[in-house]
Amino acid sequence: MKTIYGMVESGNCYKPRLLMAKLGQPFRHVAVSSRDGSTRTADYLAKNPNGMVPLLELEDGRLLAESNAILLYLAEGSRLLPQDPYDRGLAYQWLFFEQYSHEPYIAVRKALITFPERARDATPERLALTLERGNRALGVMEKHLAENSFFAGDAMSVADIALYAYTHEAGKGGFDLSAYPSVGAWLDRVRADPGHVTIDWLP
Repeated sequence: MKTIYGMVESGNCYKPRLLMAKLGQPFRHVAVSSRDGSTRTADYLAKNPNGMVPLLELEDGRLLAESNAILLYLAEGSRLLPQDPYDRGLAYQWLFFEQYSHEPYIAVRKALITFPERARDATPERLALTLERGNRALGVMEKHLAENSFFAGDAMSVADIALYAYTHEAGKGGFDLSAYPSVGAWLDRVRADPGHVTIDWLP
């Protein structure tokens, strides 16, 4: 059975759990966290020298890190990875957007506000920057979703899973999602997709 190592409260770790739930695929979950130091143990660093989560371990012991790489691997051959080359390219585009223009601001601002150990990093300048750039990312999403139901073609894909993970909790980071009605409608469509589970779900 596949094993996913991760933090329950992390959006990046939620992504592969959500995908596996939507595909109805069994897996084992092992809780590790940067917050308690368990990602820095010798055993874990032997599996992922970068000391990050999530981490996927296959039945044969091979390992794969980075949340969006894990999504692409797990979704291969399923309804969640577009078969059309252009739509697949769009999925890749939005996965890169999520990691470079979305997660560093929306996810980070939520962590600065909600994790006590990050409070010292929550300077007014950092909070202002993450708010500005997070809203910019939401604006890009709003423009796309005003004309499209999903991010890569006409159906749910890994791109939607990646962007949903942190967007659905953006309010906890001080973002006003009511200002983005198309994003709000898309969040509802993702939740309505078969097999949906919440961020605290474990197998």
